[in-house]
Amino acid sequence: MTVIAGRYRLLDVLAEGTTGTVWRALDETDRHEVALKEFRAPAGLPADEALLLYARRERGARAAARISHPSVVRVLGVATEDGRPWVVTELVRGLTLAETLDAAGPLPAREAARVGAEVLAGLRAAREAGVPHRGVRPEQVLLANDGRVVVTGFGGAPGDAADPESDLRSLGALLDAAADDRSGPLGAVVDALTGEEPGMTADQVERELRRTAGGGAPRPEPGTAAEASARPRTAGDDDAGAGTGPAPSPRTGRRRTAPRRGPVLAAGIVGALLIAGAWTYQVVRDDGPGTGPEPGGVTSTAPARPGAGGGTVTPRP
Repeated sequence: MTVIAGRYRLLDVLAEGTTGTVWRALDETDRHEVALKEFRAPAGLPADEALLLYARRERGARAAARISHPSVVRVLGVATEDGRPWVVTELVRGLTLAETLDAAGPLPAREAARVGAEVLAGLRAAREAGVPHRGVRPEQVLLANDGRVVVTGFGGAPGDAADPESDLRSLGALLDAAADDRSGPLGAVVDALTGEEPGMTADQVERELRRTAGGGAPRPEPGTAAEASARPRTAGDDDAGAGTGPAPSPRTGRRRTAPRRGPVLAAGIVGALLIAGAWTYQVVRDDGPGTGPEPGGVTSTAPARPGAGGGTVTPRP
């Protein structure tokens, strides 16, 4: 088997495209499997231009290594063999979003919102590191077997001057293709992102996606007319836990008042009489304490993630 840079033993091909090949490889230094991307210059490109291309690819890969976020594939290093860069990344096991959509169709709205929120978080972390993505596609989103959502394809053009709104536009197209139901809160996000200019900020988009993924109704932004109409307030409104769930209804938003003492006292007397009667009945029967129902088990009702248990995939060239 071929060994690259005296360290990475090629095992098998994971993906192949016009710009190169992605291999599953064994790092013989620490005995861990990694993904190894081999770059190839286009056929017929002059040698001096090929060298410039390889240099740009290497700079891009080293720039991508600066990104540190669980939703971004980790670049572990760059190896050189015969003057060509080979990018070493973590090996992510799972399916791409494109493969999942091809195999099982669009995702439920909540799962699509979860994927979208994680993708956006990764895109924002990359932009903060100075490595914008330039447009994420379904084949560049990995749905890992461990539940992670991982974005790949960074480092193609470090220093790209694309504006931050390009991240939102590409996310809108991604959600439009991924969700089976684009009505409700998710539909509002997609509509806002796929217009001529995104109608929401990145913070607003991520917040709405996470609320949709969690199953809670989104709350209007503080201070807006929408909030005033959706959430009636009074001077005694209880704001504990604000921002952690759906807006309370007018019924739950009313001022809490102290209960009247008369009804409470009467209820307490009745309760005491009932308890005394039950205790007397038990003593007379001399039956001893009864046995209640056995403790019940708890099982998860979370739906299985699409693509779980799939094959091994890595960033596509």
